[in-house]
Amino acid sequence: MAYIVVLCALISFLVVLLIMPWLINYLKQIGLEVLDMNKEKKPLVPISGGLAVVAGIISGLLVFVFFGTFFKTNVNLTLDLNSLGFLFAGIISILLITLVGFIDDLVIKQGNEGSIGLKQWQKPLLTVIAAIPLMVVGAGFTEMNFPFIGDVNFGILYPLLLIPIGVVGASNMVNLLAGFNGMEAGMGIIYIGMLSSYAYVNERHIAALIGLMTFAALIGFYLFNKYPAKILPGDSLTYLLGGVLAVMAIIGNIEKAALIISIPFFIEFFLKLRGKFKPQSYGYYENGKVKSMYKKVYSIPHIFTRTGKFTEKQVVYFMILIQLIFSSLIWFVK
Repeated sequence: MAYIVVLCALISFLVVLLIMPWLINYLKQIGLEVLDMNKEKKPLVPISGGLAVVAGIISGLLVFVFFGTFFKTNVNLTLDLNSLGFLFAGIISILLITLVGFIDDLVIKQGNEGSIGLKQWQKPLLTVIAAIPLMVVGAGFTEMNFPFIGDVNFGILYPLLLIPIGVVGASNMVNLLAGFNGMEAGMGIIYIGMLSSYAYVNERHIAALIGLMTFAALIGFYLFNKYPAKILPGDSLTYLLGGVLAVMAIIGNIEKAALIISIPFFIEFFLKLRGKFKPQSYGYYENGKVKSMYKKVYSIPHIFTRTGKFTEKQVVYFMILIQLIFSSLIWFVK
């Protein structure tokens, strides 16, 4: 079984590698490009790299389903009808969320400073649709454990209320922290990889499988997105990553771990709220460094960019380290 899973992860990785050059060229041809704001000359870079990542994820998962369906006796895969339902519900939810992100990427601001495809109120309204597949298959457990309170059974409120809130919240949450080459993918590699390991150790195999395929696909994307980026993630990737977090948490019943991993995004939410969600995370190029456009801290990267002492690569490494620290906490909290 293990070598089949590794093979599927390798397929996810290779699909991204093979698709990415074509996707970069295609996005340039259709003019889906934005300014790379942290560079001296602000070059135009294609946006919406999440399209290749979702292709990699789905490819790996479908190959796994193929082996699990037709070669059970040979590879000893246990893919029952219930697990298959949860897996396909997760796939559909991830696809729908990625589609919403791509729609948001499609319209570029005047001056190519970013995408404005959807209004703020439209994003949660559309992403809630992605919760429906998880709701109808009865994914997750209605009973949740809370510190100082204990177990609480939400009953029908879990699928009808908590699942939509989780999907909408996670997909929009990850979208808050972006704007540097390799940051979204680098942080994603850390928290998805850590959550996948946690799910596997706790025998939440479907959640671990989805996470592993995402982890492998993200590594492929990172090779093109790291400094200096040949392609930017766009909302298609940030929404996808939030969607994967929600799907893993719900299907694997590992909501507490997902919340702990998401602490940097909660911090980012309150920092952005401080500026009424108007300030941007990125800065501007000055003497080889990245300088914040604001005197106050309205985003976690501003802690570093307001000093004007760090390069873009260094800021990204700091953010990945912060994510690693918070992600590691899941192993110490029961």
